[in-house]
Amino acid sequence: MLKIDTYTKYIYQLCQMAGIYIHIPFCKQACHYCDFHFSTSPQYKDELVQSLVAEIGLQKSYLNGETIETIYFGGGTPSVLAADEIHLLINTITELHTAASNAEITLEANPDDLDAAKIKALRQTDVNRLSIGIQSFFDEDLVWMNRAHRAKESEAAVKRAQDAGFENITADLIYGYPLLTDTKWKHNLDKMFELNIPHISAYSMTVEPETALAAFISKKKQPPMNEQQSAAQFMVLMQAMTDHGFEHYEISNFCRPGHYSRHNSNYWQGVKYLGIGPSAHSYNGETRQWNIANNAKYTKAITTGKIPAETETLTEENRLNEYIMTSIRTMWGLDLNRLNGIAKGSADELMTSADEYFDKEWVTQKDNTLFLTPTGKLYADHIAAGLFF
Repeated sequence: MLKIDTYTKYIYQLCQMAGIYIHIPFCKQACHYCDFHFSTSPQYKDELVQSLVAEIGLQKSYLNGETIETIYFGGGTPSVLAADEIHLLINTITELHTAASNAEITLEANPDDLDAAKIKALRQTDVNRLSIGIQSFFDEDLVWMNRAHRAKESEAAVKRAQDAGFENITADLIYGYPLLTDTKWKHNLDKMFELNIPHISAYSMTVEPETALAAFISKKKQPPMNEQQSAAQFMVLMQAMTDHGFEHYEISNFCRPGHYSRHNSNYWQGVKYLGIGPSAHSYNGETRQWNIANNAKYTKAITTGKIPAETETLTEENRLNEYIMTSIRTMWGLDLNRLNGIAKGSADELMTSADEYFDKEWVTQKDNTLFLTPTGKLYADHIAAGLFF
């Protein structure tokens, strides 16, 4: 179990903040595994950016005046935006909200977008953290995924960003797919360490319905994913990260001390956030809201001054289950006192459900907090579902 020192506790407290997420629904091409909302046609990008600006205004009261500590451009591929469009969106937020002086502002980017001119332009904006979608350092894997970039572009993009002064960088990798041998997986990890990237997110390849990958597998054009391969590569991942001084602070996320994703930690700690753009989700502690996942309908509604969203009022059971689902995945664990704060007596009921996971040594306890063991992290979703009310 990870020791939580004074500095880590400080970072944990820092994560108690409000955030804004902006969904940029455009990509150059469709990755075979992706089921996020996006369009490969940039035809109406200008109109959509103006709609994002308008929605920020329409939603200005959602967070009840709380200070904005994080802004996150996700997608899609936000790096398809021009620097002046990014600047416009950030300025709109800071004009309508109080933003912290040290706010974390993250832009997701593909390596092929990060040429010298783009990096230079981004340095003129308030973006201070880059999330680079590398996925693999092998061209054959990138072709298999239908990624738009190649391996050499990844390494060049990271170095270019670092040379320009971007120190706060995270990069994504994917494991558990047929082409990825254990030797290649270790090479991908070693390359990340060699590039001195302080935050790494690594995801097991999952087959989502209605994706190209799902269609290929159903037609037997591709083999199904191998759960044993994924589990073995996850164990290699955890050991390699530990060996290189990274903290495993969430199932898929690792960082050097002090380099947590403050924005994503909002989600895992149940902090309020506002989502802007088609398909974006919002949460204010009492309700959850999600925008329509259709660019044309989204833009049309915003133009008429309406927010095209559905809203759900969270029940006590919803809040209990959401806290279980997010907290058990983190190094901070599931706090039984916080659970009782949501519903008195819920901790005792949960502990009864947790008996089998203690017996299997998938879960351990320190004081009033439950943590996943390294083996338990292989079954995080299964354990969370088993603890639900």
